[in-house]
Amino acid sequence: MTNKINKNKLEDAEYGVDSRYNSDNEHYTDATALMEARLMRMRNLSKDQILRAKLLQLKLKMEEYLKNPVYDNRNYFSEFLESYVDTIYSKRSAFAKDIDIAPVSLSQVINNHREPKEDFIMRLMIHSEMVYKNVCEFHKKTWCQVFYQEKICDTMSRQEKRIPEIEKHVRLSESILE
Repeated sequence: MTNKINKNKLEDAEYGVDSRYNSDNEHYTDATALMEARLMRMRNLSKDQILRAKLLQLKLKMEEYLKNPVYDNRNYFSEFLESYVDTIYSKRSAFAKDIDIAPVSLSQVINNHREPKEDFIMRLMIHSEMVYKNVCEFHKKTWCQVFYQEKICDTMSRQEKRIPEIEKHVRLSESILE
């Protein structure tokens, strides 16, 4: 009987199943203890540590988006901007004041009612460079890359839907390569 149990544990380990537990109760007890330890540690984090973690998480999300662009209708630039502003400021109007724009303009960009102007993006780049200076390395061009990557993705997704319609209007009158 023990050979069968040990054999099953070895097979489970091969597939990534945690085989240290003899019962569901043991597994539940350990999982509960781990969660309590995590919660205790999280309660002891300072506001500065939480802010740093959120900013680092945002940076990683932006970099992941740039590595693996998504062709859908979501506005990632606005989502990232909203997360950035709400992480740092308790009121969005304070951020708007810091980069010298009207709060209404910021709201329109965040809510996808208006595209950000080049001046807005440049101020955002400078602001984020200042904020991330004490957190981690952050390339200020990341905001610009996210904005234009989103434009490329939007264009490509619209193009895929319209190709049959557009192809009707395109032809070659002369043979180019033979």
